[in-house]
Amino acid sequence: MDEIGVGVIGTGFMGKSHALAYRAAGGIFPLKRQPALEMVADNNEAAGLAAHKQLGFRRVTKDWRELVDDPAVDIVSITTPNTLHKEMALAAIAAGKHVHCEKPIAPNAADAKEMLEAAEKAGVKTQVGFNYIKNPVLKLAREMIASGELGDIISFRGIHAEDYMTDPDAIWTWRLDPKGGGGVIADLGSHIIGMARFLLGPITEVFADLETVVPTRPIAAGSHARRAVEVDDIARLTVRFARGCRGTIEANWCATGHKMQLGFEIAGTKGGLLFNQERFNELQYYKVGGDPRCQGFTTIEAGPAHWPYGLFCVAGGHQIGFNDLKAIEVAEFLSTIEGNGPSGPDFREAWEIQKIVDTAIQASLSRNWMSIT
Repeated sequence: MDEIGVGVIGTGFMGKSHALAYRAAGGIFPLKRQPALEMVADNNEAAGLAAHKQLGFRRVTKDWRELVDDPAVDIVSITTPNTLHKEMALAAIAAGKHVHCEKPIAPNAADAKEMLEAAEKAGVKTQVGFNYIKNPVLKLAREMIASGELGDIISFRGIHAEDYMTDPDAIWTWRLDPKGGGGVIADLGSHIIGMARFLLGPITEVFADLETVVPTRPIAAGSHARRAVEVDDIARLTVRFARGCRGTIEANWCATGHKMQLGFEIAGTKGGLLFNQERFNELQYYKVGGDPRCQGFTTIEAGPAHWPYGLFCVAGGHQIGFNDLKAIEVAEFLSTIEGNGPSGPDFREAWEIQKIVDTAIQASLSRNWMSIT
C-alpha cells in the first residue's frame, strides 16, 4: 500500500493525540494510502526523543522547519501554542504540504484569513482540530435538524465549561497571553461556537459579556511574583442565527467540578435534543406528541447504526472515546486528500469561527449587539 508521510510539530496533549489518531486511522478506515508517522518536531529534545520512541515516529528533529521542508512529509500537523500556528502553517503551505492545525488556528480573524487564502491559492487541503463534531451522535443530531424532525428551531443553549483555571494560584501560561487572542472564548469558546454552526448554520449577530475572574496569576510554580491576566476567564454570548432563532453560548475555564462540560440543548416545535460531552456516547431526544403519560427524553445510545461507530466496535452501547473522535477527524481529512470530497472544518470554517470570537470580544467592550462581517 502507498504511504502518505505525516509530520507532527509538538509532543504535548494534542501532539500525542494526533499521532495516535494517524496510527489508528490507517487500520480502521479503508484508505488508499497508509498514513506513516515520518517525523516529529519539538524544541524540547527530551520530549521529542520520547515521542519518537513511544509513538513510533521514524525520525525526530528539534527544528520544525526541517520537518516542513522534508520531502517525505506530505502532511504537517501543527499542535503548538496558538501564536505559532500562522508561521508554521504558511511555511508548510509554501512547501506544498497539506496542513492539519489545532484550534484556534490564529490569534485573530485577519491572520486566519491570510492562512486560508494561502492554502486555497496553493491548492492544499486543510483540517482544523474541532474533533468533537466528528461524534457519530452529533452527526445524527445534525441530520435530524436538517430533515425537520425537530420542526422549526426555537432556541439553542450551548456551553463549554472546564475547571483547569479555577485555582487562582494556577500559573500564568501561554493560554493567557493576549498576543494569542482571547482567553477562554478562543480556547473553549471556539469549540461550542463551531458546534453551534455545525448544527444550526451561520451566526449573524452577537452580544457578549466577557469576564476576567482571576486578575493575576503566579509567573511560575511557587513564585510570589504575579502577572496580570488580560484575557477572559468566562465568556457569555447571546447570538442570532441566520435561520431565524436565537441562542446563548457560554465558555468557562473556571467551572468548578467540570472536566468536560461541552453540551447543548436545542428546542424545536416538534422535538428537542440534549447533549453533554461528559456522556458523549448518548444523545437525548424528546418528541412532541404521543401518550402524555409516557412523555420524556429518550436516550439514543451510539452504536453501529451511527457511522462510523461500527468500524470501532460492532456492539452498540459499548462506547467510543476521545482519541477515536480524533481518528475519525484524521480519516476524513485523509479521504479529502484522496479526492473524496470535503471533510472540514477547514481553514475557511476556522476563519468563520474566529470572526465570531473577534466580534464577541469587541461586542463586550462596546456593550452593543454587533454583526458578524
